[in-house]
Amino acid sequence: MSYERQRSPGEAVRSSESANTARRWNTFVALGDSFTEGLNDPTPEEDTFRGWADRVASILAGENAELRYANLAVRGKLLDQILAEQLPAVVRTRPDLAAFTAGGNDIIRPFTDPDELAQRFDDAVTRIRATGADVLIGTGFDTRNSVMRLVRGKVGTYNSHLWAIAQRHGCYVVDLWSMQVLHDQRAWSADRLHLSAEGHRRVALRAAEALGLEPGQDWRTPWPPERTRPWAARRGDDLHWVKQHLGPWIGRRIRGTSSGDGRKPKRPEPQPLDTSSRVPCP
Repeated sequence: MSYERQRSPGEAVRSSESANTARRWNTFVALGDSFTEGLNDPTPEEDTFRGWADRVASILAGENAELRYANLAVRGKLLDQILAEQLPAVVRTRPDLAAFTAGGNDIIRPFTDPDELAQRFDDAVTRIRATGADVLIGTGFDTRNSVMRLVRGKVGTYNSHLWAIAQRHGCYVVDLWSMQVLHDQRAWSADRLHLSAEGHRRVALRAAEALGLEPGQDWRTPWPPERTRPWAARRGDDLHWVKQHLGPWIGRRIRGTSSGDGRKPKRPEPQPLDTSSRVPCP
């Protein structure tokens, strides 16, 4: 069984040799930070998350029972940490498909240069592509309505580089910036920094579309109407967020620590998915 490759709106222009070639990915490896680890898309297991990459793996496994999948992503990691700790495993594994999203934790830090950051990202894509792997990259989110709105210009600059990198190396692209459905607060979890389970589901559908797959569901489906909550309730949510999420985050920045310190990847080696996981993106 093979996948019919049809370019979607989120896919970069690829070389003429591969543009119309059917692909079968037997090994899929994802690397990155909390976004790809899957925060906050919980599983029944304690302190374990699913996330968009796991959901894409489920879509792939639904078509190819031989698929082996690894997820090396760890929350809180900066780009250089990802390159030092995760990239060597990708090069060693030589997957058919690699998902590579990184740089978000760098962008939100003061004085980060998105131009220099993009050069290191480009070098990493070069190394992955040299193994023969197809590469799926993701742009940054449009942060205009989020708590990270002040870094929107840096994200936009970084995204411009990512599109150029995709064009240069023939990568697939998950265009997160253009996903208007993610502007709804229900796409985000209580910490206002990570996607909700539904947000991850929609990103997975977008990623599957970018890969030329047909997951059978549409990430563009409008959200159902939501009842407007009283002003006092919304302000209470804000205060809770400051205490439970913003304060601890600032504390970690001051101490120079990370939520990912000491953590190991949840799927360090490519393995088949459980039969129960081989379902379309639910």
